[in-house]
Amino acid sequence: MRLQVAIDRVTIEEALKLVNEFDGLADIIEIGTSLIKDYGLLILSKINLNKNKSLILGDIKTIDEGAYEFEMGYKCGFDILTVMGNSSLETIEKCYEVSKKYNKGIMIDLLECSEYKIREISNFKDAIYCIHTSTDKKNKGSFINELEKFNKEFPHIKHIAVSGGVKLESIEVFKNYNIDIVVVGSAITSKENPRDEIKKFKGEFI
Repeated sequence: MRLQVAIDRVTIEEALKLVNEFDGLADIIEIGTSLIKDYGLLILSKINLNKNKSLILGDIKTIDEGAYEFEMGYKCGFDILTVMGNSSLETIEKCYEVSKKYNKGIMIDLLECSEYKIREISNFKDAIYCIHTSTDKKNKGSFINELEKFNKEFPHIKHIAVSGGVKLESIEVFKNYNIDIVVVGSAITSKENPRDEIKKFKGEFI
């Protein structure tokens, strides 16, 4: 498993500080959607994204204009970009083509996707599929049932990420499934010493 740490709802100065602090410790550093909306890709490219030891993910949540947004994101230095699974199949195809052109990563966010929709978009073999629970949901429940159902219905999907309310105690559950990336936000970034929290999560992966 790889650990993705999400940075969001901070100033660009704080974001730069956290990127430097997490660099080489987290496998993937996520520049969150709110941060991108607040400052934009061109401003965030000044973080010198290409010079980091960790991979940098831009959670741009593309829903349309796939080729344009992915071209822009990769040119700004991001290693992985996100597209919403509820986008049209054609939009996801365009994003995937651009990811291949740049030899970069693509994450398909399955937030509120139906089983039918996931089946329609399930054949992008090099894409990461993110099982994502909305932060707005009050009763998130357990990942277990969702993961068991997903593995049963889509055994051909090999790159799976989980996101949304992930806690340290969740990691033991993920070890039983084909999880590639664990996405953690406030459970790390809200702590007094985030680096120590990253080490705790990484320690649970062993």
